[in-house]
Amino acid sequence: MAGCCHDNCSSSTVKEPDSSRWGHVLWIALAINGAMFLAEIAAGVAAGSASLQADSIDFLGDSANYAISLGVAGLARTWRARAALLKGWSLGLLSIIVLASTVWHAVAGTFPQAEAMGIVGVLALLANAGVALMLYRFRGGDANMRSVWICSRNDAIGNFAVLAAAAGVFGTGTAWPDLIVASIMAALGMSGGFHIIRRARFELRGTPTSTLAQGPVQAN
Repeated sequence: MAGCCHDNCSSSTVKEPDSSRWGHVLWIALAINGAMFLAEIAAGVAAGSASLQADSIDFLGDSANYAISLGVAGLARTWRARAALLKGWSLGLLSIIVLASTVWHAVAGTFPQAEAMGIVGVLALLANAGVALMLYRFRGGDANMRSVWICSRNDAIGNFAVLAAAAGVFGTGTAWPDLIVASIMAALGMSGGFHIIRRARFELRGTPTSTLAQGPVQAN
């Protein structure tokens, strides 16, 4: 472990976590995220909150990602890397949808309900933090496993941002904190998607993941 951070180890030295435990955790995460998507999209629309709707889209995207991961569990590393690549592109697409929704709210001049944002934000934080803790042990696995961990970690961070937005809306009496947080969440999603795509491409090329810490591969 000493001198070998997760992204600095070669793909040949990555320890494969127990697949049965991995599948069990994914099923639990899938159920939690599916339920939270339904609850948060309804609350986001009712409260007129762009950040809650952005967070609900994250729950939907994660549900799809967990389902994909379950589908490729036990398959060859190449197929798992392809699944991670698909998830990276889908995360980027969902982030663009979040950004478009935020622009619409800004143009429409909707004013979110801070109280509803706070209550739902706390519930979402508890759900995402629980899932992230379950997935923490798998963060050093292949691109597919790491992509799931990155999504869960980003969602937990996003929930803190939603709570900050709720406090900002309540304190300022304007919708700008909600819109700003939704934009930040979209940017975070794009960044996570880029990281997942980059790692998956390295695995598909058979390049050691230690190269990720050294920058792009130089052509001969």
